Amino acid sequence: MNKSQKGFSLIELMIVMFIFVLGISVLFSLVVYSYRGHAYVFQQATAINEARRGVETMVKEIREAKTGEDGSYAIDQAGDFEFVFYSDIDSDDSVERIRYFLDGSDFKKGVVEPSGDPPEYVLAGETFSVLSYYVRNGITTPVFSYYNGDWPQDTVNNPLPTLTRLTDTKLMHVFLKINVDPARPPDNFELESDTQIRNLKTNL
Repeated sequence: MNKSQKGFSLIELMIVMFIFVLGISVLFSLVVYSYRGHAYVFQQATAINEARRGVETMVKEIREAKTGEDGSYAIDQAGDFEFVFYSDIDSDDSVERIRYFLDGSDFKKGVVEPSGDPPEYVLAGETFSVLSYYVRNGITTPVFSYYNGDWPQDTVNNPLPTLTRLTDTKLMHVFLKINVDPARPPDNFELESDTQIRNLKTNL
């Protein structure tokens, strides 16, 4: 008497293997996608936190701007993407030359210590650090805006034009747009802060 044959045929086995491989591939893709998404969110959050700390430090240093050791006025340059001033940032009773500027997508800080007698600032000795990566202000959105002592009542002369910034600036606005990858969500994170330069105040 013939017994019926049980088990998988070759075609059935191939179908099972195909379904198994397909399932593993889908699962692997989901894991990779989830990992990349998590990594991107983490990187974006890290960039934002670093930028926030950098801006907080910058605002404090700008607030205490003062005359340089060589007699230079507290503000040296006041551009849309670069601000140069003098301040004692390390509390050593010596006033440093500080430069904040946007270099591509990196927001940087340059410091020059005074040297010599009489003191001078040798720009070749400037040291640099990066406060924030992935800055997306581009060339159209200024990092720095400048205001006189009559702001916010005076909306005609503010923000200050380039020619009057060195002499009339009493308050500054800092604005950064942070995004690790502009081609992906979420949108730009906007970080901004105001600071009043204490030693230049006229409304004491």
